Amino acid sequence: MMNTETAIFVKSMFPDEYHQFKGILHLLLHFGWTWVGLVSLYDEDRDKFIQKSLSMFSERGICFDFIECLPQMVFGSEGAEWIDNVGKIFKVIMESTVIAVILSAEITGIIALRVMICLFNYDDIPKERKAKVWIMTAQMEFTSIRMQRQLPIDFLHGALSFAIHSKELTGFQQFMKKRNPNLEKDDGFIRDFWKDVFECSFSSDITDGNAERICTGEEKLENLPNSVFEATINVHSYSIYNAVYAVAHALKALRSAKHKGGQKMDEKRWRLFLQSPWQLHHFLQQVSFNNSAGEQVSFGPNGELETGFDIFNWVTFPNKSFLKVQLGKIDPTAPPDKLLTISKKEAIWPLIFNQTLPLSICNKECPLGHSKIKLEVKFSCCYDCKLCPEGKIADKLDLDDCFPCPEDQYPNKDKDGCLPKSITFLTYQEPLGTSLSVIAVSFSIISAVVLWIFIKYQDTPIVKANNRNLTYSLLIALLLSFLCTLLFIGQPDKVKCLLRQTAFGIIFSVALSCILGKTIIVVLAFMATKPGSKVRKWVGKKMATTIILTCFLAQFNICIVWLAISPPFPNSDMHSMAEEIVLQCNEGSTTMFYTLLSFLGFLTVVSFTMAFLARNLPDSFNEAKFITFSMLVFCSVWVSFVPTYLSTKGKYMVAVEIFSILASAAGLLGCIFSPKCYIIILRPDLNQKKQLMKK
Repeated sequence: MMNTETAIFVKSMFPDEYHQFKGILHLLLHFGWTWVGLVSLYDEDRDKFIQKSLSMFSERGICFDFIECLPQMVFGSEGAEWIDNVGKIFKVIMESTVIAVILSAEITGIIALRVMICLFNYDDIPKERKAKVWIMTAQMEFTSIRMQRQLPIDFLHGALSFAIHSKELTGFQQFMKKRNPNLEKDDGFIRDFWKDVFECSFSSDITDGNAERICTGEEKLENLPNSVFEATINVHSYSIYNAVYAVAHALKALRSAKHKGGQKMDEKRWRLFLQSPWQLHHFLQQVSFNNSAGEQVSFGPNGELETGFDIFNWVTFPNKSFLKVQLGKIDPTAPPDKLLTISKKEAIWPLIFNQTLPLSICNKECPLGHSKIKLEVKFSCCYDCKLCPEGKIADKLDLDDCFPCPEDQYPNKDKDGCLPKSITFLTYQEPLGTSLSVIAVSFSIISAVVLWIFIKYQDTPIVKANNRNLTYSLLIALLLSFLCTLLFIGQPDKVKCLLRQTAFGIIFSVALSCILGKTIIVVLAFMATKPGSKVRKWVGKKMATTIILTCFLAQFNICIVWLAISPPFPNSDMHSMAEEIVLQCNEGSTTMFYTLLSFLGFLTVVSFTMAFLARNLPDSFNEAKFITFSMLVFCSVWVSFVPTYLSTKGKYMVAVEIFSILASAAGLLGCIFSPKCYIIILRPDLNQKKQLMKK
């Protein structure tokens, strides 16, 4: 009965499977293998994995293309059906694009696997898909029965296997060398084992004269290739050794334990214990000792062995021998980031991969400049790749999402890196800035020349007939309008930002108020000519001054409020232009900015309306038709300005505003004053009082 209990306990000498699969998970993540398969030997093992461990893999992004169970080997009449079932499973495994395959089985699992690979060789499956990296659990152990010894084992080249951490036991090699069927004739297992590994028969078993090679019993186990017999201690032997000693320590603790009444176990109690050996379990869980290899053997709170795993890399040779090289280890008690220790550089891979790390993924990694896009499939590991959208990059392979560059950088052409943005603003040196500044200066000179002409010929009828003071004020306002555009060119600073919009708003309000004053006075002058009219007292310099001051003060107050609550300030626009940082003036309060423009729009509409109503008055006495046409040009420019300004980005927004100021001011200058200058300079005969009095 104690032998039965010991055999049961040997199974508990294997660590909790959860720790082993956790180690396999970290191994897969370490190599970047997210597309894997699993083959088990028993249905219950497969179901147990699905219930307890599959979710752990899924949570970390590992997908299983297949989870198959190998049929149990059978012989005789059922052999054909077994081969057919195995063939179907083998085709599923080989047709899969999976490279890493977990083999969760026991000793007989390697037998079934070798038979599959030998029996089936599908020519329609690409050679690359047949190359697999087998990841074998610690329950697996290589064994080769006589019928398999000629089968190739090269498919295990580059395989990875887990093994319970173990050390060579003192005296184990000497123990193995003493095994001899001649000295242990009563041990039937030794004789059968001897006949199988040395392919011979003992003389006592020979029944005919054509027997195979005779076993002498003096054959040396160390001369056998390791594909037939591993002379070093394996995991199972190490576990059995520890299990026997654990039971021995537990029995010792049991015999020494005091029971009720303070008495130690006597022979009577011992015989009762032999009838119910389950009482030993309590003492087994408390066992802790060092074996002959110096390793501590102890058990966790759930009765599982507290130990780690060694990871081995398989190297096979043409003579069907192999070598297992330790590549790393798993320490379940270590922190998660140190649970796995492995040397990737020293790993040996299947020959087809030319010593490059195999990629066990559902599809090729997304290249630089691309990100993943999920496919309508059941596996999260399968995806397509799409080019990063404008403004985003992917500087690593297989990124889930593209991401934007820092504000001061922009994506390069391939969208796999960022480049520093250049700083830009409208300068005097560039063609656009030079052209606008030349135009502004040119028109300001023209305005000054026109003003000089009107001052020189101030006593002529055509100058006197249209209110000289308003004319001078209008020309000065237009001159300043052209010059104020120079505030918009060059690197923005605090002073420029405070002055440019306010100067533009105030100067244009003065210009428009002068035009409004001209039209109102003309209308009032003709109304005053009627007998008994009371309007006559409104016609004069005071009326013009009142209109100009009222409009000026209104716009000036708007600007003061704007500067008080939220003034413009220098700013860097990093978003409007993809590859540039635009230095500009932030308008502060956009409400106040559009209030300023709205007031200018109001003056424009009123001036245009008044001029339109006065257009039919005698031409020689007023300039209403010219003002009407000039205001039509003025309105056209500023109506088109708003959508153009809002749809333009960067320094070109400034250029649009400069152009609008220049165009509208030039329209006023040209339409109102060019006919007068023509008469003053080229047709002085028309600039006479009698000419004005004709109508």
